[in-house]
Amino acid sequence: MNIGIIGLGDMGRLYAKAFAKAGYPVCGCDLPENRAQLEEELTPFGIEVLDNGGDVARTNDLVIYSVEADRLEEVVALYGPSTKYGAIVAGQTSVKHPEIAIFEKYLPADSKIITFHAMHGPGFEPKGQKLILIRHRTDDEAYQRMLDLFTAVGTDIVEIPDYHEHDKIVADTQAVTHVGFESMGTAWKEAGFFPWDNGSYVGGIDNVKILTTLRIFSYKAHVYAGLAILNPYARQQVKRYAISESELFKLMIQEEEKAFRERLYRARDFVFHESRKPIMLSDKVMKEFSLSQKPEQQKPNSHLSILSMVDAWYHLGVNPYDNLICQTPPFRLRLGIAEYLFKNEELLEESIETALYDKTIRGDDLEFHSAVREWSAIIGYGDMEGYKKHFNEVQAFFSHRLEEGKAQSAELIRRLMME
Repeated sequence: MNIGIIGLGDMGRLYAKAFAKAGYPVCGCDLPENRAQLEEELTPFGIEVLDNGGDVARTNDLVIYSVEADRLEEVVALYGPSTKYGAIVAGQTSVKHPEIAIFEKYLPADSKIITFHAMHGPGFEPKGQKLILIRHRTDDEAYQRMLDLFTAVGTDIVEIPDYHEHDKIVADTQAVTHVGFESMGTAWKEAGFFPWDNGSYVGGIDNVKILTTLRIFSYKAHVYAGLAILNPYARQQVKRYAISESELFKLMIQEEEKAFRERLYRARDFVFHESRKPIMLSDKVMKEFSLSQKPEQQKPNSHLSILSMVDAWYHLGVNPYDNLICQTPPFRLRLGIAEYLFKNEELLEESIETALYDKTIRGDDLEFHSAVREWSAIIGYGDMEGYKKHFNEVQAFFSHRLEEGKAQSAELIRRLMME
């Protein structure tokens, strides 16, 4: 099977190399100004760089569109009609509703549509990583060829028969997960401090929060904007997260202890039911990965971001453990630290007491509350450019630690997965 990739950005190049290493003939294309650099990087792998997407589409048995979600229609409209007779067409966007609609609109009727979603960023090799394979318009033979391809690459294949189901799960595992960490980053920026310099963000859970936040802001804004704004289920879930956070914050500042406790215990009993198979993050490993120079100055934290997520899962009727089939490292870490907090009676009690009565962290929680409202509004309005601008401003604030955070988070993920 000859494979052609239209769009040789970070993920396009990553998978082009993986397919070539597995013995498949691979070619691809990108913007003309990138050609010389791409040839230098990809020619040693036997990957041919072609002039344009039309050349890729008309000559390959599998055509993969690996372009930004907000540019997909423009590119498929241009090259889709040239697709080789009977070829398989796939996309690498993280939201499948618009992708499928675009493919159905512009591809020839004889094209087979079998799309996929790699549940990892370009910092990870595909081997051993989860990959969602979605059958849409195809026969059994073509679908088997796709299964064989990703088996040869060594991915952990999860088959989902319907793209609607995929997008519902991804709204939880990616869109809402990212908004939680993006809101933390925004809150720290607006408060004007780096969390590793503050005693409230020194513990094991906070090490995971900080490193995951830095990891997210080390990547490109358009990826996260597309996940949140183009997924029809994401807006509903992000709005629910914002409502949960707002209602919990009101109970905190009014010191309504009885209602606050009852609400959190109800959410805990629903999400962390005895029947769930626990993740069990290692306390020892989490504490090792600190950017702080003074870990002995640790202070209690309300963990409002985590309390809000568990409350939102309860109100949405979502069992996050079911969604581990589409897990990403940030989602697994987020569910892991939520589990760690809610299943540790002493730590949960400390979090509740801090949330209700510790005025020293109230200002930080106010900044987080404002940040969640901002992100929820941007996503609710479908403001793609506003999302990117907001993201890039926070990214700039943390720019001097992003590479370190990305490297440390990758090692943290590796260590926690091994435990």
